[in-house]
Amino acid sequence: MHGSPNGSSASPADGAVTGVDSARFRSVLSRFATGVVAITGIDAEAGRPTGLAANSFTSVSLDPPLVAFCVAHTSTTWPRLRSAPRLCVNILGEGQLDVCRQLAAKGGDKFAGIGWSASPSGGPVIDGALAWIECSVEDQHVAGDHMIVVARVHHLDKLHDGEPLLFYNGGYGRFDG
Repeated sequence: MHGSPNGSSASPADGAVTGVDSARFRSVLSRFATGVVAITGIDAEAGRPTGLAANSFTSVSLDPPLVAFCVAHTSTTWPRLRSAPRLCVNILGEGQLDVCRQLAAKGGDKFAGIGWSASPSGGPVIDGALAWIECSVEDQHVAGDHMIVVARVHHLDKLHDGEPLLFYNGGYGRFDG
């Protein structure tokens, strides 16, 4: 039997999917819950920590160990992070919404008031993160209005037990399981 769950025999290849504007696309995809991470590094030019928040993060490969995340082309932080020899992906906990918002904001000192310690290669591990993954950029792929960044994992560790910071339907929340 061919067709969609609602009984329609039309498929995307038939051109049946219409009206995919950015608002509708965002609205539908907002129904997919994601975790939130902070991508951090030392800005080589300024010698200070910087970072950005992302909800598009995934594991890619166990052998070799690879992860991926997406960054908007409009990001002014990514060019400074990209030049860092090592990055840290910090998995944020439910109590770190303020950290997320601060790293997501345009401009300013991204790390003002955010405590951190150094990973084995010196990258910023944010205090209170559930876990961290130290990595280096392996490859970048242009994908629409974003860049898909594939990174090789060098070190990682769990820091705290707790619930993740989740992004769902345009807002932040927690998992009540």
